[in-house]
Amino acid sequence: MRGQFITLEGGEGVGKSTNLAAVQLWLEQRGIDTLVTREPGGTPLAEEIRQLLLAPRAESVAPLAELLLMFAARAQHIAAAIEPALAAGRWVLCDRFGDATHAYQGGGRRLPTAVIEQLQQLVQAQLSPDLTLLLDLPVAEGLARAGERGELDRFEAEQLDFFNRVRDRYLQLAAAEPQRFAVVDASQPLVQVQADIGAALEQFYESLQ
Repeated sequence: MRGQFITLEGGEGVGKSTNLAAVQLWLEQRGIDTLVTREPGGTPLAEEIRQLLLAPRAESVAPLAELLLMFAARAQHIAAAIEPALAAGRWVLCDRFGDATHAYQGGGRRLPTAVIEQLQQLVQAQLSPDLTLLLDLPVAEGLARAGERGELDRFEAEQLDFFNRVRDRYLQLAAAEPQRFAVVDASQPLVQVQADIGAALEQFYESLQ
């Protein structure tokens, strides 16, 4: 039986790393063999592309160049890691995936949705997450949290308007596919955030039985 594909999405400072570990533990406790991975990245080549994308640089990066690098990393990630795991019956838990491209490059960079969808069809074909957990947080709060982590990467250093567009696009995506998305209020205390995530996972898991 083919595995299930779960993604964790959200803007900067929403607590993805902490909650990714909680989701991983939830799956492990149920004996589910899971590949935990991330985007951009997840394979040696894709991780090299990640460094190209995130490193601060003096040169201005063209939005289309950024988009193509994202999809280059994703093509390798799918071929070398995600698809083999799913085909073998393993579950895949991924920190960001295609929705992040729509949010950051579509919303943040204002690239046309049609261009993103063309590349998505080419690279992902029919591959789409079975469940997406979207951690939602007011932008100012998320950036304050991200700033506490130290030096900012190229995306974290963007302006407030950029992140407002990212958040808005994420929420639009969730509204368009309510059957796939579970939106979690990440401004709550961590224990409540993780309780809400657990409830979404339980509902998803039960739907498979």
